[in-house]
Amino acid sequence: MTTNTPSAMNAQVGLPGLFPALMTPLDAAGRIDREVFVAHAQSLLARGCAGLTPFGSTGEGPSFSVAERCIALEDLVQGGVPASGLLASTACAAVSDAVTIARHAQDIGAWGVMLMPPFYFKGVPDEGVLDFFEQVMQACADRPLRVVLYHIPQVTAVPVSHGVVAEMLRRHGPRIVAVKDSAGDLAHSVSLAERFMPPVGVHVGHEPHLPEMARRGSRGAVSGLANFMPRTVRRLACEPDASTLSTDLARIDAVLAVLARHPLFPALKAVMALQTGRASWLRLRPPLCALDDAALQRLRNDLAPLGLDPAVD
Repeated sequence: MTTNTPSAMNAQVGLPGLFPALMTPLDAAGRIDREVFVAHAQSLLARGCAGLTPFGSTGEGPSFSVAERCIALEDLVQGGVPASGLLASTACAAVSDAVTIARHAQDIGAWGVMLMPPFYFKGVPDEGVLDFFEQVMQACADRPLRVVLYHIPQVTAVPVSHGVVAEMLRRHGPRIVAVKDSAGDLAHSVSLAERFMPPVGVHVGHEPHLPEMARRGSRGAVSGLANFMPRTVRRLACEPDASTLSTDLARIDAVLAVLARHPLFPALKAVMALQTGRASWLRLRPPLCALDDAALQRLRNDLAPLGLDPAVD
């Protein structure tokens, strides 16, 4: 059972380090490959990650049922991953589903929950987003859980506005610990930081922006590239003045340029497949489609000169 309390949450502002946006391997039947999933999570923690964020956008969260996600989180814990290092992503259109995932996160003792706004209906007012968030918060009020508000409008088409953040802080204070800004707009991230940080952390998803945000006090991140470049991404997020900064940024830029030639999520998983030799990483849930053989070979050729190696990144 989680021991999160308002007083305990006050001791931590924002994410306490790098939380990779965990990708989800699939077996030949399209089910979550538990063995590979758990091993990947353990590997990331062993390489210095503070925690993990399963079933966000990079993890294809909305493509999995609530039951599948809850079972997979239990698999991680049973496989030796500390529940206190899990940031459970909701990624649900139905408020009842978001409540189920948040309550389950409480039950297993997760670090917190990354709360995405509902993403099916478009053009909804802030009031609607707040109503959705409020129902989740009230359902978890008996055992408060850390909450990271998730702004990714290019995917959801439903933003988490400044007004929503301000009202959530007014209503729930220290329960709101961070905003994850995945819009990829540094000016927007800076505006959030200038208005809200502290008391909350503002963490970005676009890795080249990590050093700038770290200098402003954000020493955490939820990152997709961290699945296969955890040390590099952790330095950018947590050590903005490291001697390796220019080299790390150049590597990140080169990788992003390669990935930009392909659909993003299939390409991210293909990198994992190329590094590990495991077919589980090539598979995606519909409607996403794996890279075909020709695209996979192009990706292999483009990555080869970058020298990516999970043991030395």
